[in-house]
Formats: sequence, structure tokens, C-alpha cells
Amino acid sequence: MANAPEPISELYSRRILQLAGSISHTERLKDPEATVTVSSPLCGSRVTVDLKMDGDVITDFAHEVKACALGQTSSAVMAEHVVGATRDEIHEVAAQMRAMLKEGGEPPTGKWADLEVLQPVRDYKSRHASVMLTFDAVEKAMAEINEKKKETSKE
Repeated sequence: MANAPEPISELYSRRILQLAGSISHTERLKDPEATVTVSSPLCGSRVTVDLKMDGDVITDFAHEVKACALGQTSSAVMAEHVVGATRDEIHEVAAQMRAMLKEGGEPPTGKWADLEVLQPVRDYKSRHASVMLTFDAVEKAMAEINEKKKETSKE
């Protein structure tokens, strides 16, 4: 079998374990503009995100992560780079991650390049949801903030 996936134990490389163990921004925000929890029914992983924005820029972030090392890794990278990121940047990185996992696309680059370590997960569809939880939560939180601002501007 020339293209057989690596054994699942091979997914948990030293770099993944280092990143997973380095999650920052774990203290919940006192007054977030949005709090979103997403979970994977398949594996039971769950991520809760607190978010604040100024216009299209994320100004504060916190999260609570209950996930495997793969979900912790993507969450750790998110926490490292999300503050100061724009709405479009987050959508672009999330789209790149989905394409990397589902379509064999290239991993994100630049400040998000650490996400490349998750490339082997593409062969394990049951692990995709855990990796994407942090992106799903941040995108939903941004949408919630956007909706609240639209409602406020109508008043």
C-alpha cells in the first residue's frame, strides 16, 4: 500500500505535543463581546472562545480547550496569532486549513506556518473536526459580534 496513512501514533509528533502544551490565553475574558462553544460529537472535543473586536480587528481573545493534542495544537496556534488579526485573515486561514485537510491543499504560511504540523491529519477524517474547532468557534464569535453591531446600528 504505497499511500497508506501513517499509524495514528505518528500524528502525535514532538512538535505537535510541544504546541499542544503551550496553549496561552486560557483565562476567560471578563466582558467578551461574544462567547461561543463548539464541539465535535464524534470525538467529544470542545472549545469555548471569548472574543472582542474593534471594527474588523480582533483585540482580545481567550479560550477554554477540552480536546485531544491535535485540537490543542490548532488552538495554541490560534491563541498565538489571533489578537491583531482581521476578520478576513481568520476566514482565509480557516479556509486554507479546510482545504489542507479535505482537498490536499497547501498549509497556511507566514505567522500561521506552525499549522503545517497538522498536515498528516488529512488522512484521518475523524480528526478533522477537532483540528477545526478553534477556527469554527472564532468564526462564529466574529459573526455574532457582527450581528450585534448591525442590530445596534439599526436602533
